[in-house]
Amino acid sequence: MRPLLSALVLLGSAVEAAAGFRSPESLVRNVYAHYGRGAPELSAGLPRTAETARQFFDPSLAGAWAAPRREPYDFLVQSPRWKLGPVAIAILRKQFDKTYVAASFDNQGHRVTMNFIVVKGPDGWVILDVETPHDSLREFLRQFRN
Repeated sequence: MRPLLSALVLLGSAVEAAAGFRSPESLVRNVYAHYGRGAPELSAGLPRTAETARQFFDPSLAGAWAAPRREPYDFLVQSPRWKLGPVAIAILRKQFDKTYVAASFDNQGHRVTMNFIVVKGPDGWVILDVETPHDSLREFLRQFRN
C-alpha cells in the first residue's frame, strides 16, 4: 500500500498546475500574495512564467503575460517597487459571464485601485483583464512588448 501511495504522490506532483481559482476573491488574493514580504519567491511580484500565466490568466491574455517585454513598472501595483498595505477586495458586479472585482491598497503612500475582470473557465476563475482609470493590462502589455 505504501509504494502505491508514494507513486500517487509523485504522479500528482508531476501534473501541471491547473488553471483558475475557486472564487474571484481568491484569484485576486493570490495575485497580491506574490507582492508580500514573506518568502523571496512570494515577494518578487507575479511571476512571468508560462505556468503562472496559465494558472492566473485567460488564454487570450496568458501569452502576453509570459512574453518578453520591457515595461517601466509593474502594472498590478502601478510602480517599479512596492510595499503594499492590506488589500481590500470587493465584488463590484456580475454581468453575464464576467465578474468585476475591485482591489484597493496602499503602495508606499499612494492609494491604488485596480478593477479585475474575471471569468470562470472550465478549471476555475481566471483574469480576462485588469483596468485602472487610465489603462488596461492588455493595452499595457501590448505597448511594452519587445
